Amino acid sequence: MKQIAIDDQTLRQAAASGMDDFVGTFVEATLNAIGGELNGGNIGELNGDQVTLLAYQILRDEVMDGGFVQLIHNGYGPFFFRNPFAKAMRQWEIPELAKLMNKAHKLYSKHGADLTKDCTDEEFMSLFEHYPDFDDLDDAFVEHEEEWTAAVARYIDAHIERFAEIRK
Repeated sequence: MKQIAIDDQTLRQAAASGMDDFVGTFVEATLNAIGGELNGGNIGELNGDQVTLLAYQILRDEVMDGGFVQLIHNGYGPFFFRNPFAKAMRQWEIPELAKLMNKAHKLYSKHGADLTKDCTDEEFMSLFEHYPDFDDLDDAFVEHEEEWTAAVARYIDAHIERFAEIRK
């Protein structure tokens, strides 16, 4: 396992800035430890909670930018829907996000092959019109993002040793 360390003062400043900065400090430290990007070659260097944290950040970034259609089109469908991400969210006490992911999984199973085809930018933009079933999921995520990010921050805080060593 990669040793991930965060300076205590840096963490205190991030916590004082808010939940986004607090979570971001752990995401940044984890990414720095593995070379900047989670991939098949380095995923085994992290524990389950660290991988789940990076997954949450990917989910958040993708869905806030372009919804579940973008998440799936960009190739993240198997990562989220063929791995126990929803189960992890229940374990992290974020059951509503787990339910949302299960709904998204059903739509991914139904439309994933079409959503991952190579296409032009124009064709990509038309995917949003062709797959409006994702709209409600996108809206729910955006509506609850702050609440879910706060829950992620609480989980990290309660299990900090699973994420990083805090150095004085």
